[in-house]
Amino acid sequence: MKAYEFAASLKKTGPGDLYLIVGEEDCLLEQALAALRVAVLGENAEGSGAGEGLSAFNEDRLYGDEHDAAEILVRAQEVPVFAARRLVVVKAADKLPAREGEALMPYLKAPSDTTTLVFAAHKLDKRLKFTQALTNSATLVDCGPLVEPRLTAWIKDEAERLGVRLHEDATLLLKEVAGGSLLLVRRELEKLAAYVPAGRLAGAADVEALRGMEPGASVFDLTAAIGARDRARALYILARNLEAGEAPLRILGSLVWQYRQIWKGKDRLRLGGTESEASRTLRMPPFKVRGFLGQFPKSHLRSAFETFLETDSKLKGGSAGAGGLVLESVVLALCGDAREGAVRAAKPTAPASRPISNVRTVRSERPSAR
Repeated sequence: MKAYEFAASLKKTGPGDLYLIVGEEDCLLEQALAALRVAVLGENAEGSGAGEGLSAFNEDRLYGDEHDAAEILVRAQEVPVFAARRLVVVKAADKLPAREGEALMPYLKAPSDTTTLVFAAHKLDKRLKFTQALTNSATLVDCGPLVEPRLTAWIKDEAERLGVRLHEDATLLLKEVAGGSLLLVRRELEKLAAYVPAGRLAGAADVEALRGMEPGASVFDLTAAIGARDRARALYILARNLEAGEAPLRILGSLVWQYRQIWKGKDRLRLGGTESEASRTLRMPPFKVRGFLGQFPKSHLRSAFETFLETDSKLKGGSAGAGGLVLESVVLALCGDAREGAVRAAKPTAPASRPISNVRTVRSERPSAR
């Protein structure tokens, strides 16, 4: 089932024995886990941390890259204390080694009827025996990116939960601000809740004021300018971010993430996927997908990632103090080679335009390049 259906389903059926919560949207994933926690441990558990009250005895949070199958099984088979059920959550389930997953397969066939065992991950390898067995045995909760009209509905629901009344133009701008990332939308809504007086509609002007930036300065806008080979526009967006204090490594990390999404989108179409499927990866209208992706040949993407790796080393090394110049060179190279697909190596040379000024910041939660 979809993540937005999960809480209502739990209220009707109560918690089950086995769940697989999977998807790229951390916000939806955490909401699904929170709903399950309340369903298993009771209303008083909402907002409590593990270790408080009876949840100290009836709740365990494990991690696929830290705990083995033996420990997961021990926790799952423990008897609940003064409660009907225990809750055992295995986060980063995709990090569980294949042999450990296979050791859990017998449990999947006969799970404890007093434990709710949950596996949570952004994505699982469907080729693994454990993944196949888990998918067949567990209740699947899909936490993938939302598309319209669910995205707008989610924003409105979250705003209502926080006590924010949104004007339509504010809703539209929030989607643009976060590029579809629900976590970033939620953060903007939390700022609006603290900023806008009770009873007043929050408009686009409020969103822009709290963003601390003008529209059109996101990592997607930067990538779109590169794809269009609009050097002036790309340098302007970069400049607005640097002078506002955004770290060069953070900007680079955001750009790397966007290029990964482009690569995924191209591969999805190459393997027979539809524009609608690719649009969920790129978070743009389906009718714009092919034109956008056509601006980034595979040769350009390969060379770009080589440049990103080299630039990451430079920003962490001797060129760290000249981060703005390094990134300017990267942007110019990417713009210059978007058509031919051959990206030049980034070098901290003198800027091709006037000195950076009057800049604003890009909002991104993505990590820096590795």
